[in-house]
Amino acid sequence: MELASAKAKRVYKVVLTGGPCGGKTTGQSRLCTFFENLGWKVFRVPETASTLLSGGVKFADLSPEDGPSSGSNNADNDHFTGTRCWTSETNLGPSLSDRCQQRAPYQSGSAITFQENLLKTMIQMENTFFALAEHFNRDCIIICDRGTMDASAFVSKEVWEQLMKTNGWNPVELRDTRYNQIIHMVSAAKGAEDFYTTEDHSCRSENLDLAHTLDDRAAEAWIGHPYFDVIDNSTNFDTKLRRMISAVCQRMGLDTGDRLETNAKKFKFLVRSLPDDSMFPPFEDFDVIHDYLQTNSKKTQARLRKRGQKDRWSYTLTVRRPEVRGQVVEIKTQITSRDYTNMLEQRDPFHLTILKKRRCFLYHNQYFQLDIYKEPCHPRCHGLVLLETYTTQSLEEFQANKLPDFLDIVDNVTGDPTHSMYNLSLKEEWLNNKKFCFKLAADDEDDLTGSPRTNGWIGPHVNGV
Repeated sequence: MELASAKAKRVYKVVLTGGPCGGKTTGQSRLCTFFENLGWKVFRVPETASTLLSGGVKFADLSPEDGPSSGSNNADNDHFTGTRCWTSETNLGPSLSDRCQQRAPYQSGSAITFQENLLKTMIQMENTFFALAEHFNRDCIIICDRGTMDASAFVSKEVWEQLMKTNGWNPVELRDTRYNQIIHMVSAAKGAEDFYTTEDHSCRSENLDLAHTLDDRAAEAWIGHPYFDVIDNSTNFDTKLRRMISAVCQRMGLDTGDRLETNAKKFKFLVRSLPDDSMFPPFEDFDVIHDYLQTNSKKTQARLRKRGQKDRWSYTLTVRRPEVRGQVVEIKTQITSRDYTNMLEQRDPFHLTILKKRRCFLYHNQYFQLDIYKEPCHPRCHGLVLLETYTTQSLEEFQANKLPDFLDIVDNVTGDPTHSMYNLSLKEEWLNNKKFCFKLAADDEDDLTGSPRTNGWIGPHVNGV
């Protein structure tokens, strides 16, 4: 059963941009999952520069006479004046620093030709997705990993004007009318320095100063767009992501209830049994497969998620680290089917694969996800059904007014480690099991746009009847 809308079909085009380590990759994953759960078709336009540069092209390979003009003697003193690069938050592309060259106005040669072709490729890739969305039979959101104006941030004004004139482009069409909304995810180098790192990204080597400058340039490139939202680091990372998703929903006029409010908290409930499907409001069902991976630290969790409908799948890698200044550090990255298959070789032998049917629905303007555990599984998971949501209401108020009355709710198991997916997936029994985790008790909550948190262990509960 799929969500249906009586309204005209919508196609919404949003750009996610920003400086290094701003949360763009994790934000894209969260935004994608959020709209999939609403029944939207989500298209993701990959970062063009990473796609091309990962094929072996390096600006360093371009000879000086083909690149900057000879008037660049002071480039060392103006290193950022002409940085020509696009950042990437995955570990699949080349180093941003390797892509960066000291700027001087380009007159001719292979460097400017490549830059021009890169922008043409970006436009064509986006146009392909735009056309697909227009002919799709339901609401579509297109998430662009950077957009056309990002190119202007990293070439000289002279080069940009030359490209515009040569190709008949203009900033109004490339910036103002091409996309519905621009989201700038501010780099952690600006306001969240403790969280800025290059450790997890083999392609990232920017220091704080460079990251700060690249962020400024990326933001300045989009000034003038009528719907330009800057998501800074004034809150913790989880709230930052929810602010980002909320900004998109507000621009679109979507009612999200209170699940994106900054003071929303997660509740998890144990469900005794499932009613007939006809008892549910309109819903979306997804098949979800989780596998925990081996890590070098007992304090770090890593897992793979395969999620799909009708044999169409998306793949996510999540790495969760211990708290820094009271925040759990979590990185989510969309990966390819091939990456997923390769990473499965690193399965943690102490954990079982978790299979679920995930049902997402709205009830009284409250967004829920229902995780129905499937076999094969550990006996502790037989018949296990968990209902999760986020709300700003107190537990008492929520239970009185918002809980679906067609579900047989057994108890509130929020913060109970015995209902953490990490612990549920352990092969061995829990008694005297050193792998049992008391602190990182949160699960795969990205469908709800929440982040890991522990609301207090209220004691063990019995699963099922």
